[in-house]
Amino acid sequence: MPPLLRNAIPIGRKTEPFPSAAHAITSPAMTQRLNIIGGGMAGCEAAWQAAQLGVPVTIYEMRPKVETFAHQTGDLGEMVCSNSFRSDDDEQNAVGLVHWEMRAAGSLIMATADKHRIPAGGALAVDREPYAKSITAAIHAHPLIDVTYDEITHLPDEGQWIVATGPLTSGALAEAIQAETGSEALAFFDAIAPIIYADSIDMSRAWMQSRYDKGETIEEQTAYLNCPMTKDQYEGFIDALLAAEKTEFHEGETAGYFDGCLPIEVMAERGRETLRFGPMKPIGLTNAHDPETKAYAVVQLRRDNALGTLFNIVGFQTKMKYGAQTSVFRMIPGLEIAEFARLGGIHRNTFINSPTLLDNQMRLKSRPNIRFAGQITGVEGYVESAAMGLLAGRLAAAEINGDTLPPVPNTTAMGALVHHITGGAEAKTFQPMNVNFGLFPPLDGVRGGRRGRKDRYKGYTDRAKEDWQQWLAGQS
Repeated sequence: MPPLLRNAIPIGRKTEPFPSAAHAITSPAMTQRLNIIGGGMAGCEAAWQAAQLGVPVTIYEMRPKVETFAHQTGDLGEMVCSNSFRSDDDEQNAVGLVHWEMRAAGSLIMATADKHRIPAGGALAVDREPYAKSITAAIHAHPLIDVTYDEITHLPDEGQWIVATGPLTSGALAEAIQAETGSEALAFFDAIAPIIYADSIDMSRAWMQSRYDKGETIEEQTAYLNCPMTKDQYEGFIDALLAAEKTEFHEGETAGYFDGCLPIEVMAERGRETLRFGPMKPIGLTNAHDPETKAYAVVQLRRDNALGTLFNIVGFQTKMKYGAQTSVFRMIPGLEIAEFARLGGIHRNTFINSPTLLDNQMRLKSRPNIRFAGQITGVEGYVESAAMGLLAGRLAAAEINGDTLPPVPNTTAMGALVHHITGGAEAKTFQPMNVNFGLFPPLDGVRGGRRGRKDRYKGYTDRAKEDWQQWLAGQS
């Protein structure tokens, strides 16, 4: 666990039930139980969906008995990296469309995110601690869900199972998966951004503004904290990043990075201007303290809790060692005396070659009693992971109930994503993927190129919503 430079954030557990559990279809006569390995977002969503369809569920979660580098608590559904579910725009953004589809399916993850939402411009960000505690409370309160806090170290031969262990799968289970699939585990390295105490930020240099004043309310339009840099400050910052002492990989560790979550040092190594066209781009922002002067680069921080006492540095995943982090990040104007609630870090993420190993029902071809869901399938991001949990839970519940669901239409966001990981992607070059409109079948009669993008994206989302609702209606 990274060192805390103040008192650690208190850990507790909510006990109130999640109200939607009352809508579950109870089935006392049900004899077959769905077993889920992993109590992250994918596992919790899979459990919720199956239980709501009347299937009894047991979640096996190894934490807190077995700890990981990235987790800070023993809560279910804990957010270990960012506190953002990214864009909530369901008309022009594929991630926002997944939000919409999940909400339409009665998603626990989305309902809880909406309950603990905090201002983030056009994004859906949450207060991460009460969010995870609400997930935990909802799961424990559901009459058809049991939770066993123990580690599963093998792939079971009997019963219906979903493996939703995420990128931090335990060593023993990872070895069992490798032995079963007959291939080496695929992996990439992921990084975590630091979190700063708001009262240690110099607001005489920083200001509050969402890029392009995005948002419908003043609170949304001022959701981000901005720290401007001159050209000389930016060049000095890049020099410090490149020279900083960094965490080295252990001998024999070979893995790339996921391009959507690159450490800032890796981005800087790709070119001195890379960060200025990435997370430090100055566009769409006006310095409230000096409106006439345009910043050469801007570091943005996003609120990390509802109280507004914690902010995370957007896009600043890092593999710098802890001492280097504090000195380098305090070079940022406004953060000269910043105090850190959590420092950044790096960890190894494991995933399987899903196009080779899984069928279109998300089952392991060699052991069809086992499904995989979440990041271990080769999707990337909280939203995508939870969405794959939602599908796996519904598919497993249908099978237990003596039915087989039709394939999810690949015109929907979730259908496009599951189609990609279960056969649409090239197995030889398979890498983790965020949802994006490039995975969707083309639309007829819609203009291509940048000029036609707005109408094209609206066409994608309109078609997806209609097809998703029809797919859901066929299960009622």
